[in-house]
This record gives sequence, structure tokens and C-alpha cells, in this order.
Amino acid sequence: MRVAIIVFPGSNCDRDMMVAVETLTGRRPALIWHKQTNLDPVDLAIIPGGFSFGDYLRCGALAAHAPIMNALHDHAARGGAILGVCNGFQILIEAGMLPGYLARNKELKFVCKQTTLSVSSGTSCELIKSLDNSDKLHIPVAHNEGNFFADPETLDAIESNGQVVLRYGNEDKQNSGNPNGSLNDIAGICSSNGKILGMMPHPERAMGAGHESADGKKLLQSIFEAIVT
Repeated sequence: MRVAIIVFPGSNCDRDMMVAVETLTGRRPALIWHKQTNLDPVDLAIIPGGFSFGDYLRCGALAAHAPIMNALHDHAARGGAILGVCNGFQILIEAGMLPGYLARNKELKFVCKQTTLSVSSGTSCELIKSLDNSDKLHIPVAHNEGNFFADPETLDAIESNGQVVLRYGNEDKQNSGNPNGSLNDIAGICSSNGKILGMMPHPERAMGAGHESADGKKLLQSIFEAIVT
């Protein structure tokens, strides 16, 4: 399993993700600085959380134009798998690799808390095949701009194409625990080919020992299994 983690100025979850990946795969991932222009063949590219470029202009807007992003676009064009977590999700949207927009949280406050997630029924995401909508995942969030928004036409397309991967709470909309006001309780979406996953919750912060949950480990393991099978 060859994994690369893209690092920007202001990234602060790259080391946590590195430890999580090495724990599950037995192989340390490569840390790729944003100024590099080449991305060696990898099975999975990860954009971790943080505050790339200090969140100036918009979250992820400057990082989306970093030199490494051309190589990431090429990786995606070849059908390569990509995971973007929190700021990584924001970067993927700003780069046009995922639809929608991530706005300020509804209460206009930074949110750092444990959340309950459900796997969206009928999701087309290729990276979580071993999970289903009976799974309830407890994974924390930590963000100021995680409020997923899309115009009605785009939102309908995301829903009908099965691109919603994770929702806050239960799909019956009861007691969702939505921490940020995201439309349809959306916590994570994928690309139309199911190979690019963006999510606001931090799976690397739910790895078992020392954490409140091991469900992030379960989610990451599902991704790795999907890639190697």
C-alpha cells in the first residue's frame, strides 16, 4: 500500500494521519510538500486537516493552486484514490475535484466535538465498500467552515448520483446532531466516479487507544481494503 500525504503551510494533522496510516498498513506514508510538482505513483493520496496558508482568502483557496495540485489532478484523472479530511475536503472543493461549497458554521463558531455519523444508503463511493448504512460511526470534528452548501440543482445531482457518503446522525433526520448546519446533514461526499472522498470529521482522531472511539480506524481500514482488492 503506497500512500502519500500532501503537506501545506498550516497543515496540522499530517503527522496524526501519518501515524494512523502506518498503524494500519505497516508502512510509513510519504509526506509530500506542496511545492513539489511530481507525485510518485501511489495507491492513495491524502490531504489532511489544518489551516493551509492560514485560511486566507477562503479555506483551501490558496492551497488549491499549489504546484502539487497539478500532479494530484493527474492522479485523479488516472482513476487514483484521494481522501481529503477537513481542510483537505475544503481544498478538494476549491480545486473543483468535488462539488459544493463549505461555508461558515451555522452558529458562526469553531466546533470541536464528537459526532455520530451514518453511512448514506446507496452511496456510490468506491472507498467504503465494507461499510453500510447500519454502521454508526463516532468520529470527532474540529472546524469553523464545515457547513456544506450547494445550489438545489447540484444538491439534487449529488443525492441522486449516490455521492453523499456520510451524514451526521441517522438518515431518518431525527436527532441528527448536525454540528454546523450542513444541508441534508452532509458530512462527506465523493466524486462521480466514487474514487475521491471528502469528509469533515477526522478519522485519524478516532483510532482507539487514547481516543474516545476506534471508528476512524474502521473507516480508514475500509478505504485501504477497497484499494487493495
